[in-house]
Amino acid sequence: MPKKLNPLIKYTQDYLIWVAAACFGIYILYSKGYIGADFVSVDVNTAYAMMQNEEQNITLLDVRTLQEYQRDGRIAGAVLLPLGSLEEKIAQLDASKGKKLLVYCRSGNRSVSAARILEGHGFSVYNIKGGITDWKAAKLPLETE
Repeated sequence: MPKKLNPLIKYTQDYLIWVAAACFGIYILYSKGYIGADFVSVDVNTAYAMMQNEEQNITLLDVRTLQEYQRDGRIAGAVLLPLGSLEEKIAQLDASKGKKLLVYCRSGNRSVSAARILEGHGFSVYNIKGGITDWKAAKLPLETE
C-alpha cells in the first residue's frame, strides 16, 4: 500500500504547480505582446490600410534574417534590419523617429521583441500580427527579386 503524503507537502506541491503554470501563462502573454506592451499590434489588413493612407508618415521595418527576406519575399519599401542586429544598428532608423514604424517578421514573434526594443528607444511602433505569413495568406502585395 502506497504511503500517503503529508497534507502540507501535497498542498505545497499543488501550489508550486499552479504558480509555475501561472508564470508560464504570463510569459506567453508577454512574449506575444498582449501584456506589458507600450506599442500597438495591428492585423495585416489594418497595416496595409495604414500604408495606403499614411504613406509619407510610415516606415516599414522587416526584422527577419537576410535569407528569409530574400527567399520569402517582402513588403514593398521595407527596410531590412534583422532582430539580431537591431540594437547595434538602431541609429539607422533615427530618421523615422517622427513617423509610425510598422514592424514585421515571419509570424509576429520576433517583431514583438523588436517592437519592445524600438518603443524603448522612443519610436512610435506598430507590430504587424502574423507577420509575412498572414500577409501572404491575405494575398496582399509582395515584392520579390
